[in-house]
Amino acid sequence: HHYQLPEIQAVADYVGHSLGLSQRAAAADAGTIVFCGVHFMAETASVLCPEKRVLIPDPDAGCSLADSITAEQLREWKGRHPGATVVMYVNTTAEVKAETDYCCTSANAVKVVEHIRREQGEDAEILFGPDMFLGAYVERTTGRAMHVWDGECHVHAGIKPDDIAAV
Repeated sequence: HHYQLPEIQAVADYVGHSLGLSQRAAAADAGTIVFCGVHFMAETASVLCPEKRVLIPDPDAGCSLADSITAEQLREWKGRHPGATVVMYVNTTAEVKAETDYCCTSANAVKVVEHIRREQGEDAEILFGPDMFLGAYVERTTGRAMHVWDGECHVHAGIKPDDIAAV
């Protein structure tokens, strides 16, 4: 993953973002994939290539965003909004993905929500998560409210405008 140390990246066959790594794993000829990232990334690779063995060097490598919603919490949320369409960011666990109607990336989240509204009507009820910042962006871009989960990556949430200005 891009977030790995340069020494790890130097020995990798491919360096990229989480979904890209999983897609490359699925396309690789290798029977075993060593996924140097967090656990949800290795799970996604395993979903995309179930016939391959996917290893993660540190099984405790977590992601605060993925950890911000469990499958049980999502089921409870869906129970409070029967009939709502669930859109989850790809940075979630396999258990959460299994409870999801649409899995999106940051690059296609707006298009996914617009598709749902075209197919189900402008008033379609959408549960979006777990990234509240991505959800807020989708709401601003589409001009339509959704139910947005209050989740975040603590690393990304810590980046402030002054940090950007300093760089």
